[in-house]
Amino acid sequence: MFSCENRLKLRYKLTLVSGLVECLCFSGVVFGWASLVFVLKEDGYFSDLCVNVTRPDNNLPHTDCTGQDEQFSLIFTIASFLNNFLSLPNGFVFDYFGTMATRFIAVSLYTTGTLMVAASSAALSLMLYPALCFIAVGGIFFLITNIQVGNLFGAHRSTIITLYNGAFDSSSAIFFIIKVLFEAGISFHFSFLFLTACSVIHFLRTIFLMPKKHIPYLIPDDYTYGMNCGKSKSYDMETPEAEQQQEEDVAERPGNLPLQPQDIPQETIEEGTGHRAGKETTFRSCLTSSSFLWHLVWLSVMQLRHYFFIGTLNPMLNQLSNQNPALVSQYTNAFAFTQLCGVLCAPWNGLIMDRHKGKPLAAGMTHREADLQSAALSLFITSLQCLLFSICAAVPVLPLQYITFIIQVLNRAFLYGGNAAFISVAFPSQHFGKLFGVMMSLSAVVALLQYPCFALVKAQGGDTTYVNIALTLLTLLAFIHPLDIYLSCRRMAKQREKTLAVSSEAPMMEAKL
Repeated sequence: MFSCENRLKLRYKLTLVSGLVECLCFSGVVFGWASLVFVLKEDGYFSDLCVNVTRPDNNLPHTDCTGQDEQFSLIFTIASFLNNFLSLPNGFVFDYFGTMATRFIAVSLYTTGTLMVAASSAALSLMLYPALCFIAVGGIFFLITNIQVGNLFGAHRSTIITLYNGAFDSSSAIFFIIKVLFEAGISFHFSFLFLTACSVIHFLRTIFLMPKKHIPYLIPDDYTYGMNCGKSKSYDMETPEAEQQQEEDVAERPGNLPLQPQDIPQETIEEGTGHRAGKETTFRSCLTSSSFLWHLVWLSVMQLRHYFFIGTLNPMLNQLSNQNPALVSQYTNAFAFTQLCGVLCAPWNGLIMDRHKGKPLAAGMTHREADLQSAALSLFITSLQCLLFSICAAVPVLPLQYITFIIQVLNRAFLYGGNAAFISVAFPSQHFGKLFGVMMSLSAVVALLQYPCFALVKAQGGDTTYVNIALTLLTLLAFIHPLDIYLSCRRMAKQREKTLAVSSEAPMMEAKL
């Protein structure tokens, strides 16, 4: 018979695995849009926008479906924008009302979206606009509430966070599975009805395997959640964070003597995240810190690059394959298949960020500073991946796109996993939902530039070369963020050495006196 402690450990594992399945199969399906577009075109959605024209070069009849492609691109633009932009109110809802309330909203939105797609038809093509938006927003709600599961496994916190974000990326392959089933004769309407029925699983998981409020970091000995042996105990996220930071700083000083505030220069307190041990860090100070602002630039430019690539993938493949449907289907399947690997790639980034865990820290170094040092390498690798991906995508050679797909899924897994992990280690956990929401919302505003990019492509006759070159140059801005974190860590290390030198000289001076 299981003891209460063993039941809690089992619940931790069930929460981890079920959350992984939820992120893998539901959260980010909207980013498999390229596969679903192929199905929707076959089913005649927006087909009334296709017109018969004559090619100017050979006077042969040709069907121009530019208007149809614009509608599909616009649907993805709006859905991806809301997926990120509404993370701001989502984050506030999560921080103030807790996990259960947030997940009930998520289940309602997601169920409504999948049901609308199932009820749509070629005559009701416009239903795709609200349907995809509901699915996108409900999916990001699932991700936000699952990220905190990493707190249950402290030593592997960043690895689990990146794993969940990788699963979020890989869930885009669900639309690929729907495409394969469609080609096998199974209606995609039936597939979406099945996704609707799965909402029962989300509801049950919310009740039995998730907390009513939040999962704190670190986990108190008497913490319980869900249906358990005793009464569920909720925690204010601010208390564990502040207490834990105080314990870290006291334990890690020589002789366990904490530094006094007057021993710490003000510029050291305000740099980076603006965090001071044992003192509450305000939401405003986090927003105005250099780490947050450069992280916003880092995320925004790379996210814009990915969104433009996904939104123009179908017309780009049509152009490079000379309108060959078989080739387009082959490359679309290859792209969708590579998305499945996101869940395998993301933990690599987590391992990079967690590589210092379990090792002794330098004298006076806090866990937060060690986390930032590990994050700097992760941020640089992610930036380098995006540059390589953008260069490959800009080369108009069809076979090269296989390599583009591989680098794209690797970089996307690192990007979103690293984003959530960096916010969780660089800023206090009581502000995570709000900061994550602000970050995703502001980056969504930048992502709206993809639609002007689509217009430029249209003006160039469908040629994406010049826009791809411009976006490649823009990704160079992403390298500023890891450089800023690296320099901040070096400044903190030098200041720590000076402070330790002063504290070691003080007893000697007293002895002489």
